[in-house]
Amino acid sequence: MTESAQDPRVLRDPYATYTATRSAWPVQSVPAGSGGRANYLVTGYAEAREALSDSRLSKDTSAFFAGRESRRRLHPAVAHTMLAVDPPRHTRLRQLVTKEFTTGAVRKLRPFIARATDGLLDQWPAGEPFDFVARLAVPLPVIVICELLGVPQADRSAVQRWSAELFAAGEPCVIDAASHALAGYLEDLIAAKRLGPGSSLLDRLISARDTEDRLSEEELVSLAVLLLVAGHETTTNALGNALLALLRHPDMLDRLRENPDEVSAALDELLRFDSAVSMATFRFATQAITLGGTEIPAGAPVLVALGAANRDPARFREPDALDLDRDAAAHLAFGHGIHRCVGAPLAMAEVEIALRAVLTRFPGIRLALPPGRLEWRRTRLVRGLASLPVLA
Repeated sequence: MTESAQDPRVLRDPYATYTATRSAWPVQSVPAGSGGRANYLVTGYAEAREALSDSRLSKDTSAFFAGRESRRRLHPAVAHTMLAVDPPRHTRLRQLVTKEFTTGAVRKLRPFIARATDGLLDQWPAGEPFDFVARLAVPLPVIVICELLGVPQADRSAVQRWSAELFAAGEPCVIDAASHALAGYLEDLIAAKRLGPGSSLLDRLISARDTEDRLSEEELVSLAVLLLVAGHETTTNALGNALLALLRHPDMLDRLRENPDEVSAALDELLRFDSAVSMATFRFATQAITLGGTEIPAGAPVLVALGAANRDPARFREPDALDLDRDAAAHLAFGHGIHRCVGAPLAMAEVEIALRAVLTRFPGIRLALPPGRLEWRRTRLVRGLASLPVLA
């Protein structure tokens, strides 16, 4: 990808760049931003799926950076989450939270999600433009994950701000400061919960630490950080991207507005069409491997572009078209393999409930300005709107 990831044109529509890159070769070396050794970028669907499940591509960043100097000051609980470790440690940590996000567990949360959605929609102003992202896409998933973790109401706006700052591409000082603020807050919250235990997911993780010795104190904090951040970032972006896709395709919008029960079946295609996560988190080759006909040397960093893979014509016919009749269940918006997003069932439920409620309660919703004037978040890892002005 020769264009800068911060170029406004690329932020608005990265898919032309993805297509050009993938057409040249589905796996290729690209210059590292710091001028160091080359990264290998994966843009083909089959190659991405293979990379995401290849155990020779490690996620253990502590091993990769061992002995290397770094000017970064990321808090260890942010730098070394469950996303940055390999089995068996990854397996042990994932097992601690998997049962909290099963389809059955999420089904029990649906009434709470629906009530939270309706409460936010009740506050929408009538007859004047407002920001869908600020009014629904951000607060809804924050409310849900904070409720799950037992984060007090008064602290939620600060938690959301720190989380957003962790994705401030090109601003390492902001990212590092946010990592310490968020981890420090969660350390304090854990200490408070030890004095007055409750029934939240975080309380259960504290119990697994204190009474069962199933994870270390650092792992406890890092799991809390990951659940809090990943628990709403992906959903926020997925909600904004999905509504924008429908607003830009009036025929599809009309179809779901007239048949809201079809929203659930449309989710996979909406997630495929504009993935909330652009790039999977960092991997590196533990040995020389061949992927998509490209030789990747041992020690090389590998980046998997999920957004590009989901628009690969070798897997999805006419991939740049939004087709609600398409079987898109094999999309990679939540990743693939052992690191597939553990919270995917919760994210799907939130997006479904929110979209259904919006289309039912506000059938005349429309964009308040031309799509070309929309502002996108300046970040490489996720793809989401900074704001989405609408009229309802």
